[in-house]
Amino acid sequence: MSTDRKERILLAALELFAMEGYHATPTSKIAKQAEVSEGLIFRHYQNKEGLLQAILQAAERNFQQHLSPILEESNPQKTLRFYISFPFEVPEEEVNFWRLQFKLKWEVNYPKNQKLTPFLDKITWAFRELGYDNPELEAELLFLTIEGVSTAILRDGMERMESTKKFLLKKYGV
Repeated sequence: MSTDRKERILLAALELFAMEGYHATPTSKIAKQAEVSEGLIFRHYQNKEGLLQAILQAAERNFQQHLSPILEESNPQKTLRFYISFPFEVPEEEVNFWRLQFKLKWEVNYPKNQKLTPFLDKITWAFRELGYDNPELEAELLFLTIEGVSTAILRDGMERMESTKKFLLKKYGV
């Protein structure tokens, strides 16, 4: 299969899975949007699950690339600033990757929380370094807040949440 057709299949599946949901998207619709035969999808990915796994592997690489700097940061204030700011800095062309990640939490057994544990640990470290009384709960609160902010951004757009970003940065003094 040519790389062009393979990429069209992945992009079509990503967009449809992100907008309509994994279970609600038939491979025939992906084939139509990618302008390929449905058989070509099955020949390359075996089934819809194989196609989803290919997308998730690309999303995992994307996720690690964008969030790994937080794990390397040695300044606790910069760590919190980066974490709070991250959802506001997702490039437009990557929004469907993030939208799909959030949708999959509700549709399939997708172990995203395991992948986030190092980030939660790093945020806990930052709060501990900054002298917070209960760094574990403070980190959990910020983690859940950012997850809610991320959901709102994916649903309604960034502009609506900009005041929340400013509030959080001020609240944590970063």
